[in-house]
Amino acid sequence: MSLHRAFILLGGNLGNRQAILQQAAEAIAHRVGTVTRASSLYETAAWGKEDQPPFLNQVLEVHTRLPPDALMETLLNIEQELGRVRTLKMGPRTIDLDVLLYDRLRHESPRITLPHPSLHLRRFVLEPLAELAPHHVHPVLRQRIGTLLRTCPDPLAVTRL
Repeated sequence: MSLHRAFILLGGNLGNRQAILQQAAEAIAHRVGTVTRASSLYETAAWGKEDQPPFLNQVLEVHTRLPPDALMETLLNIEQELGRVRTLKMGPRTIDLDVLLYDRLRHESPRITLPHPSLHLRRFVLEPLAELAPHHVHPVLRQRIGTLLRTCPDPLAVTRL
């Protein structure tokens, strides 16, 4: 079984955000694959539904043997174990785990769409992703991550901690 390179976004805005992101990263390393690199932590105002606490975000580069749907299923299980309760769409949450990119794969299933369909529209995603992979080419838009960051329409400030 071959090894795949995935970029996973971690985010949360409830509880001890930094500790929960660390627990998520440890669970990912234990159950998903080898975490080869981690971005800095970034803080940003909530996107989409602004009347909530700011988010802490980070991107991990992971080498995994899991196929995309099994990877997403594992991440959803980790979210649940770390106290994620899905009530309000885009609402406050302890942890949110999203697969941004998986190799150069384009994939769509009921469980996951790759690359992440909103990746290029969200500065809080692009900042940490560009820190790790500025030259990685988006498999659909055919632009480098660094270019997508420079042209991102999202006005929200993202602060590197």
